[in-house]
Amino acid sequence: MLIRTNAWELRKLGLLASFTKGNGYSKKDLVQDSNQTPIILYGSLYTNYKTNIEKVDTFARVKDKTIYSSGNDVVVPASGESAEDISRASAILKKGIILGGDLNIIHPLPDLNAIFLAITISNGTQKRELSRRAQGKSVVHLRNQDLKQVNLLYPNLEEQQKIGSFFRHLDELITLHQRIEKISS
Repeated sequence: MLIRTNAWELRKLGLLASFTKGNGYSKKDLVQDSNQTPIILYGSLYTNYKTNIEKVDTFARVKDKTIYSSGNDVVVPASGESAEDISRASAILKKGIILGGDLNIIHPLPDLNAIFLAITISNGTQKRELSRRAQGKSVVHLRNQDLKQVNLLYPNLEEQQKIGSFFRHLDELITLHQRIEKISS
């Protein structure tokens, strides 16, 4: 289904990306050696990262069947405490980062900007739609099959990049402000 509203299109996310799942790592696999490979675990999405992941400060030794970032990925937690918490996404623009277990990984097609996609999934209509699709009570789960069904409203690539750049800059300003507050107190 393709619907155009002015310069924006509406499509199922499953038509705009491919999907995989992180594999085989947990907190016990982390090491204190920065010479090892950087890794993102799903719990870090709640505590350490914002919309765009640029620096990873956790590391692990590589295991068999490791899944790596390709440099234009969006990750969404596969489980969490509530439907609202799990409906968040982060863009990973750097290649070669290990993507641990319990992560849904979205590989956008070239006409979809990863930062824009992460912002869109984490806010507004798409966030509410993901929250409705999450399943479970004490632990909530979200599968790639659920993500594929999300209706995504998006502009052309140039507009996506502008929107992504604006929010990326905003995240940087917030981080800078938080550092200044921490130093001041």
